[in-house]
Amino acid sequence: MTPRERLKTVLAGKIPDCVPVAPDFSNMIPARMTGKPFWEMYLYNDPPIWEAYIDCANYFDIDSLMDGYFNFAWPSDPADDKPWETFIVFRSPERIVTQRSYLEGGRRTWGPKVDVYYVADSPTRGVDPDKIDLPAEPETFEPLEGVKTVPAGIEGLRRAKKLMGDRGLVGVSITTSLIVDDEEGIFRLFDHPEEFEQIAEQRVGQVERRFADLLAMDEENRPDFLCVGGSGTLIFQTVDIFRKYAFPAVKRAIELATAQGIPTHVHSCGPETNLVKIMAEETDLTVIDPLEVPPMGDCDLAELKKLYGDKIVLKGNLHTTETMLRGSVDDVISASKKAIDDAAVGGRFILATGDQCGRDTPDENLHAMVETARTYGRY
Repeated sequence: MTPRERLKTVLAGKIPDCVPVAPDFSNMIPARMTGKPFWEMYLYNDPPIWEAYIDCANYFDIDSLMDGYFNFAWPSDPADDKPWETFIVFRSPERIVTQRSYLEGGRRTWGPKVDVYYVADSPTRGVDPDKIDLPAEPETFEPLEGVKTVPAGIEGLRRAKKLMGDRGLVGVSITTSLIVDDEEGIFRLFDHPEEFEQIAEQRVGQVERRFADLLAMDEENRPDFLCVGGSGTLIFQTVDIFRKYAFPAVKRAIELATAQGIPTHVHSCGPETNLVKIMAEETDLTVIDPLEVPPMGDCDLAELKKLYGDKIVLKGNLHTTETMLRGSVDDVISASKKAIDDAAVGGRFILATGDQCGRDTPDENLHAMVETARTYGRY
């Protein structure tokens, strides 16, 4: 089977030729392998990080489930009513800091946050300027020039699918399992719950509009699956917060997709056991990852397989630091075999890592993980 065929077989609940394998290296490893400063991918789109990821997926011969890395622009989403421009407000050999602003009535207004792009790390977005010793309104700034234009709509999605080819499947995000993702959001939620009730209702409408966009596309140009998750769903959110404010849109997206035979995917690093239970018992979600082990998460892969393995595809869950980054090849092989033993019986399993393999993860460890899936993971 090709990786694409293998993944489609597993997502359909059938048995492939071997366990698919998809370590999570969506960012740092692809950026490192280009040999360029990381800001070239994240800021200048040279190449865009999702394209670097596909190159990396080909290099390591994985079964790529590209879950939302291509930032699709839905046709029905309203355009921003402000003429935002992006400027460089700080530059050093180690980092570039950008800030957005717009001119209105001859007066320039600056956005309240900055984005920090590093030479050899993933960017940090939405930073308060004072936290990195910058003023709220920069005294000097320079235009951001040289950014490569990357189509973000249907044309871009078509290109992403063409580049992916038989290497795997391309998914796009239709909604998120997050309503708050930081301390500031928690305070706002408890101070103004009515705002979040309105947002929750609006998101359901957004899902329905976006799904209408999808049905208007030619079938060959549609995404292969839809993403409905969000990093750290149960870190800043309690289960009750998730259920009340984020779950309605997630559930509606899954309902619409299931009716059309389109797979759905949740990525949510951190504690996830309760999320697996909700998704398996109350929705027809297709696949969930990364099922992280303690202390990063709270998942027991064998137990989740026992409870929900006939209802949902489990994707996980080698430890990205102790096993993939710091472990030996033998450690990776051993952990891969254990995950296969824990969850591969009967199918509905993709061998993967926890969230985001570190930049300096040895190539030989990734090769060992893939080889173990191809050999030990045969049915």
